Amino acid sequence: MRLALIIDDYLPHSTRVSPKMMHELAVELKRQGHEPFVLTPGVDGQQALLVEDRMDGIPILRFRSGPLKDIPKAKRAINESLLSARAWRALAPTLRSRKIDGVVYYSPSIFFGPLVRRIKQLWGCPAYLILRDLFPQWVIDEGMIREGSPIARYFHYFEQKSYRAADHIGLMSQKNLDVFRQMNPHLSKTGVLYNWASPAPAAAPSEKESLRKQLGLQGKVIYFYGGNIGHAQDMANLMRLAKSMQHHPDAHFLFIGQGDEYELVERYIREHGLGNTTLLPSIPQEAFKKVLCEVDVGLFSLARSHKAHNFPGKLLGYMVNGLPILGSVNPGNDLMAVINAADAGTALENGADDALLAAAARLMTEPKLRRRQGEQARRLLHEKFSVESAASQIVHTLSAPQRL
Repeated sequence: MRLALIIDDYLPHSTRVSPKMMHELAVELKRQGHEPFVLTPGVDGQQALLVEDRMDGIPILRFRSGPLKDIPKAKRAINESLLSARAWRALAPTLRSRKIDGVVYYSPSIFFGPLVRRIKQLWGCPAYLILRDLFPQWVIDEGMIREGSPIARYFHYFEQKSYRAADHIGLMSQKNLDVFRQMNPHLSKTGVLYNWASPAPAAAPSEKESLRKQLGLQGKVIYFYGGNIGHAQDMANLMRLAKSMQHHPDAHFLFIGQGDEYELVERYIREHGLGNTTLLPSIPQEAFKKVLCEVDVGLFSLARSHKAHNFPGKLLGYMVNGLPILGSVNPGNDLMAVINAADAGTALENGADDALLAAAARLMTEPKLRRRQGEQARRLLHEKFSVESAASQIVHTLSAPQRL
């Protein structure tokens, strides 16, 4: 099958997990004998209407767009709203030139529905939506916008356009699927598509590349958080943990990422004098993979107020590198049962600070526990979150589409 993969961010310029997932999916689809190609906005400042390149043999078509990440929310909303129009303007001749057998598009963003619909009308092909984020519901849950407000209605309109363009929608967990079906009873062709990762870890960094050495953390147990540092993650939760672990001199917390709570974390570290905590901005994907080879525990956090039940993509990197997982979820999130039942680490409800501290302390003082849970995390990846399984599931669904 010749498959168009659509996402609002891509490698090698991005540091986020979603572009890495989509690229690994593209590579696996190619390995399975298909012809994937990627449609994505170009890098900020791209002058040409369309830039074509390749990565690992995957054709990438980058259309000119305004900036989408780490900018004021109003500007981001405008530029995302224009994604489909800008993409069609740049890509229409290319998309008309050769048959497309299926579309696989990733949300967020919610604004690719019109583009997907035009491709489907052009070639009569099915579309699969990889839905990882119930937007705008989570920003409503967090009180960032009000349900029923003009901006909420605007986002809901494009959200539904995105859903209606799909022949099948894959959500990241059973609980997320249950929530989605309650919110959208008119959409029946849905299922669970777990997050995925390629099981091969990166090569360990050289002595010169070693971030552990650069930061002077030899001999420390490093608790690592990598990824979005935003409202949805409730970073204060992990800051409290770092503060409570100060009495363990050999424990160090390393945060690498970007997002709208970066300054909050920076300020918390400064105001509380957290000498056991380092905060760094995002780094290139290849450098990020090497950092994962050097740390000891993988951290994550989800805001307690969330009603959706997300599976943070950062956990995949932890699993690939055999790291025990430690973190907090919103009540009812089935991720907690997945991690705990596999003995791949410890997941607790957000707010259980004492239990989180106790689990962190055990990982500090029991290296055998770290090794065992890390091995179990890697096993969990192979059993449940392989890219081979995800690619096969998507192709099977597209080969026998059912209209929503």
